Amino acid sequence: MKLEPRLDLLVTEPWGDFELLDSGDGRKLERYGRYRFIRPEPQALWKPAKANWRADGEFVPGNTEDTGRWQFANEVPDAWPLARGDMKFWAACTPFRHLAFFPDMAPQWDWMAGLIRDARAADTARPIEVLNLFGYTGLASLTCAQAGARVTHVDASKKAISAAVENQKLSGLEDAPLRWIVEDAGKFLAREVRRGRRYQGIILDPPKFGRGPQGEVFKLFEQLPELLRLCRELLVDQPLFLVLTVYAIRASALAFGQALAEALAGFGGRVTCGEMAIREGGPRGLLVPTALYVRWQAA
Repeated sequence: MKLEPRLDLLVTEPWGDFELLDSGDGRKLERYGRYRFIRPEPQALWKPAKANWRADGEFVPGNTEDTGRWQFANEVPDAWPLARGDMKFWAACTPFRHLAFFPDMAPQWDWMAGLIRDARAADTARPIEVLNLFGYTGLASLTCAQAGARVTHVDASKKAISAAVENQKLSGLEDAPLRWIVEDAGKFLAREVRRGRRYQGIILDPPKFGRGPQGEVFKLFEQLPELLRLCRELLVDQPLFLVLTVYAIRASALAFGQALAEALAGFGGRVTCGEMAIREGGPRGLLVPTALYVRWQAA
């Protein structure tokens, strides 16, 4: 198996409850349902389409990348419901500048759901087990469950898992086969390997830096190779997919793509990699890059 040399671009288009309205001068203006927000966007190196932005809230960065605070021009609830298709979930202004989910993941949700539905249609008796690591508030897990998979969702944050459960309830998926686990991803993977568990699909969305529930330190560039090795051991002999998304700066999609291709050597299939971006909803239609991604899928 070789990495395909072409770098692809996955673009999130506006949908009913989300739109990138404008961007420029290191910021972006977005709509989440009925509310508008301004957030920092260092890669918006151009000028905004409009000079004056009206927003209900703005995240003002602090002295470091991971600090800052929200300033509100209008009253904004602690959380409010949004939807994309049949999936419903809660948005909220978090201390980490985002809105409790990542809209640029929408093309990944659609891709995984399509693979799961196709596999289910080809063999209705075949169970599809999906593992979502660093799963956060669970939108990828809900998407896979709606498509017919049994999902194991792992995150080190109890608060994130609680939010994922609330999203599950809001989407009416209380009876769906979703397993929620608060655990360090590396420890969970090693334990699953010892148990002999296998999965048809794996979602891997690691942070640049993080801490587990027992204070375990995660550093992306140091620990990703071992995570990929363990993920390979957990895949069935004929898996459906593995998707890796990386929001790290000073990184290369090619580097991550080659690491994944090496880790899954022998499975056949194909690996693609590139960037993820969100398109402005206005006539200008500029693309704001957000993350890198690598995907393996069966041929």
